[in-house]
Amino acid sequence: MEMGNAEENSLVLLKQGAEARVFESLFAGRRSIIKERFSKKYRHPSLDAKLTLKRLNAEARCMTKARRLGVPTPALYAVDTVLHTLTFEYVEGFSVKDIFLQFGSQGVVEERMDDIAVQIGNAIGKLHDGGLVHGDLTTSNMLIRGGTNQLVLIDFGLSFTSTLPEDKAVDLYVLERALLSMHSSCGNVMDRILAAYRKSSKQWSSTWNKLAQVRQRGRKRTMVG
Repeated sequence: MEMGNAEENSLVLLKQGAEARVFESLFAGRRSIIKERFSKKYRHPSLDAKLTLKRLNAEARCMTKARRLGVPTPALYAVDTVLHTLTFEYVEGFSVKDIFLQFGSQGVVEERMDDIAVQIGNAIGKLHDGGLVHGDLTTSNMLIRGGTNQLVLIDFGLSFTSTLPEDKAVDLYVLERALLSMHSSCGNVMDRILAAYRKSSKQWSSTWNKLAQVRQRGRKRTMVG
């Protein structure tokens, strides 16, 4: 990836996934994150360019909408439709994944876990009531900002707009499965998240009913293998 000035050329690769590369860099003198959506060689070039641009713009819109809904997200600094990059604020802090993994062994007390669970439930409630589905609710995509202990949601690459209770229920189910597989030592943290979600969301009832159905389908798939 080529950049236009010395600041932007100081790129440090942090992570590479199936759809994008994530770099640390500087933007106007500020520490920042650059997310680059790269092309897929197996797709026709013109189709690939259209899909990549569509997904880039969708991620930027969803991230901006979440922020308008009152959900803490990194500030979006720039969208480059030629290089297919998003540049946004670098959030100083720790991932919820790392914090929950330390629960019970390295001084992460239950009160802190409760506080984080409430923040997660409130944030998801605001998203869903605003017609936005995150699409990848895992503790890796949640940060706790240093100094303020504020939850920040990141990675809206799979986000989309929807008012369907089914889509919202699947969003919650993805988080529930992630917590069960990665954070079983945290006990009933999902129950605490759902309790906060119910208080935050005005539309929780229809989503709650769908969640029971989604769970049942998930259990059947697990049994079948």
